[in-house]
Amino acid sequence: MRINTTGTRAEELGDALLEQGAVSVTFQDTHDTPVFEPLPGETRLWGDTDVIGLFDAETAMNSVISALAAHPLLDTDFHHKIEQIEDKDWEREWMENFHPMRFGKRLWICPSWREVPDPTAVNVMLDPGLAFGTGTHPTTALCLSWLDGLDLTGKTVIDFGCGSGILAIAALKLGAAQAIGIDIDPQAIQASRDNAQRNGVSGQLSLYLPHQQPGNLHADVVVANILAGPLRELAPLICVLPNDGGHLGLSGILASQAESVCEAYRDLFALDDVVEKDEWCRITGKKR
Repeated sequence: MRINTTGTRAEELGDALLEQGAVSVTFQDTHDTPVFEPLPGETRLWGDTDVIGLFDAETAMNSVISALAAHPLLDTDFHHKIEQIEDKDWEREWMENFHPMRFGKRLWICPSWREVPDPTAVNVMLDPGLAFGTGTHPTTALCLSWLDGLDLTGKTVIDFGCGSGILAIAALKLGAAQAIGIDIDPQAIQASRDNAQRNGVSGQLSLYLPHQQPGNLHADVVVANILAGPLRELAPLICVLPNDGGHLGLSGILASQAESVCEAYRDLFALDDVVEKDEWCRITGKKR
């Protein structure tokens, strides 16, 4: 059963579905808006949310509908949809959705349960986990392709909003000497640390929550794959991170938002042409 509602009502409706016998409840963003993982104990919801309850096939759904229609947050003709789902090995089904992916000329992102397609390539082993970023989203793909096209040999890279650490780890595997990951989410820091260990680069990766990061932090390459609003608001902070002549890569930006983000960085950076992929875009440039 799928019920469309608002973020403020979703958690209570999820509880109602569990009370009616749902074996699991999932919250799904109606508009597929990318978000970071919540803090431990926190449920972070969206403005328009689908609450999805999974029920055993033998459940009398008419009784469930009648009970929900009496819920104070719903009315008798609440918007819902019931779908029959084939019984599957759900863990294996989930794993089947993730395949090795190639970015640029040298770089592959590979789940640990898949065979590496090219042992001679630059392979990053990364499993879906606690933090946002597996390479499947267009914004991550845009950043990975950009990093693959740079000469990172001996360089220092800052991954601002590191999430899973995918960009920092890829940079290290592509030849960077040192990477620094910064994120507001403690789970992202932990996920980045775990993924760095899995890829044998933990000794080259430093990870910080914002209040922990050293002062006067600089790098040859700075990449920030977050969202357009924070990229505009944090521009004064991000702009000081690249060295003179250093590279900047920004993503997490819808194509319609690109110009407003460019405006926030144009004075200090010589910007390249905006690159688009599936309605998302990447902004890159060099510090003047």
